[in-house]
Amino acid sequence: MKSTLDRCLSDLASRIDETQEQHKRGEWETFLNDRWPAEVFVPSARKPSPPKVEWPSLRINSAFGGYDAMLLHQFRACSDVLAAGGNAPLTVRCNYGTSILPSLFGVELFMMAEELDTLPTSHPLRSTDAIRKLVDAGVPDLESGLGGNVFHAAELFLEALERYPVLQRNISFYHPDTQGPMDIAEVVWGSDIFYAFGDEPELLTAFLELITETYTAFLRRWFKLVPQTRDWSYHWQMAHKGTLMIRNDSLMNVSPAIYTEFVRPFDQKLFDEFGGGAIHFCGRGDHFIEAMSQMRGLHAINITQPDLNDLSILFLHTIDKGIKLLTKSRAAMEAAGMPLCGQVYCAE
Repeated sequence: MKSTLDRCLSDLASRIDETQEQHKRGEWETFLNDRWPAEVFVPSARKPSPPKVEWPSLRINSAFGGYDAMLLHQFRACSDVLAAGGNAPLTVRCNYGTSILPSLFGVELFMMAEELDTLPTSHPLRSTDAIRKLVDAGVPDLESGLGGNVFHAAELFLEALERYPVLQRNISFYHPDTQGPMDIAEVVWGSDIFYAFGDEPELLTAFLELITETYTAFLRRWFKLVPQTRDWSYHWQMAHKGTLMIRNDSLMNVSPAIYTEFVRPFDQKLFDEFGGGAIHFCGRGDHFIEAMSQMRGLHAINITQPDLNDLSILFLHTIDKGIKLLTKSRAAMEAAGMPLCGQVYCAE
């Protein structure tokens, strides 16, 4: 008798129309290679393909509780896209949240209430002495914290995809949420880190160096297990040229000068190591976007709250420089009344 996982994966495989999926990959390649003919790139919808079996409904806390549950949680999202006739790429990841790399440094995980159905956070160390000890100890064990969960889940995802070649050909397995060096540093250190730019600059720099070394070791291992096979990558339900999606939500709280001196060099090291990619930030980023746009290997910016930004500044340092702008809000993009030049992706 088939397990629930195999029964659901068999159902998913039977519903994938490879002609449609090939067409969708072609749409993304056209956009990423600067050949999209319209101002805004919105992928075409699929023909709806509802499930033929009942899929379990799993909340994220349940997915943390077992590897089959993690796989079902992720593949269920692909099933839902097909059922709705959605236009999003079919993607899965080891969905352990923002605390994957912070957990290697000993932070305590904080699981959110089950009914919220949202990823966990963690408790910061809130101790300068603890940060010094981490720096002295060097790169932590990559299997510690959530690291072992990520790599073991990855092996099971790969085994599942290998069992179902149609899924392997049409579902993209993208790198886990490794955040960015500054975000990791804030999560581990706590909000006092913002005093450290003035009070403990040498310690802060040493910690960011350690985080970047750890990030590099972690993703080297990841890409050995899940090799990059093309010059562009899926992430969430979008795509960008290059390999990495670096998250920089903590930048909302720093000046352009601090960003350029303390943060950008470590992001640049990661782009240089792994072949560039995209940067995500929530909130306002128009104060540092000019400096960010000067990075080697930056192919796209993903923003979630365009209304908090001066879009004329964002457009000047993304669209006008050939850097893709990835967002959900088509209305906000078009309301700005400026040329989008086929450089903007909107989910709908």
